[in-house]
Amino acid sequence: MLYVRPGRLSDLDALEHMARTAQPVLHSLPRDRKALEARVALSEDSFRADVDFPGEEFYLFVLEDGASGKLLGTASIVAAAGYSEPFYAFRNDALIHASRELHVNRKIHALTMSHELTGKSRLAGFYIDPTLRGDAAAHLMSRARMMYIAANRKRFTPEVFSLLLGVTDENGVSPFWEAVGRKFFGRDFTDVDLASGGRSRTFIAEVMPSYPLYVPLLPEAAQRVLGEPDEHALLAYDIQLEEGFEPDRYVDIFDAGPVLTAQVDRSACVMRNETRTVHESAVPGAASATTYLVSSNRAGDFRCVLAELPQERAAGAPLASAVRAALGVQDGDAVRCVPLHQRESEADTDNQQGVGQ
Repeated sequence: MLYVRPGRLSDLDALEHMARTAQPVLHSLPRDRKALEARVALSEDSFRADVDFPGEEFYLFVLEDGASGKLLGTASIVAAAGYSEPFYAFRNDALIHASRELHVNRKIHALTMSHELTGKSRLAGFYIDPTLRGDAAAHLMSRARMMYIAANRKRFTPEVFSLLLGVTDENGVSPFWEAVGRKFFGRDFTDVDLASGGRSRTFIAEVMPSYPLYVPLLPEAAQRVLGEPDEHALLAYDIQLEEGFEPDRYVDIFDAGPVLTAQVDRSACVMRNETRTVHESAVPGAASATTYLVSSNRAGDFRCVLAELPQERAAGAPLASAVRAALGVQDGDAVRCVPLHQRESEADTDNQQGVGQ
């Protein structure tokens, strides 16, 4: 069975393979082995540390196939984006240009370089092996991070954000980069994208324009991709929307990809969280069962799986032995449980409330 756990130095070979072969590029995993080893070591230290508020911590998670031991995915959390250097993005502002004499009142969008996201916790480095079928594994890999955040609130900021890949063509060319970034850097998008990694390099402030860029002055191809996710990022985009993330007024400084933000208190992994008690599964596949994210944090060793559970909270968490082993729990232990998808009854209620408002 598939389960999510913290990455370890013993995973270095598998992580290096992902870092070198993943498309699109994984900025959270350096391709240089020594740099990657340092990143994984930082993650191990971060998980072990007694943290009262977010700082330079970095949390790396992996998706493991319990049967084969093979790693099939990775994702990470940056406790405070731009902790050592500002984290840059474009802020999409709406400016009013008006003239009474000419009876003109126009709202014009302009992009201003901003580091307002600096210091906020960031979801990063999401990757799933393309050979995996369906989207359940992707949901598990992505949302396990929010399960960890929900259980360890002091380690992260009240608001978290995610930066998704912007639109590029089949050759990796970004229309936005060609219209903006290339004019200032004179280099290919992929070269600068690899160099910048976490968007917290001082050369961004040194080279990119400090004055607002008026969107109507950009080529139409660049305007069309503002805040739009690339086709490779659509699944990650949809998963985060389901978790409670929303598009913000920020876009990536290089490819204009969307920035999604969420208040942790209003995320699905907090609002729909249930603490249940583990007991041995009797008859699997009950009619009332639904798929849940189930996580444990026993002795600080985080695990997260997908499991079928009864919808009734009073029924507890009847888990098969393989699931208990993957979570590292025993009968009587407490686990966090969150429905993988919003139940239809809840959706109907929300829709009715929305109509009333």
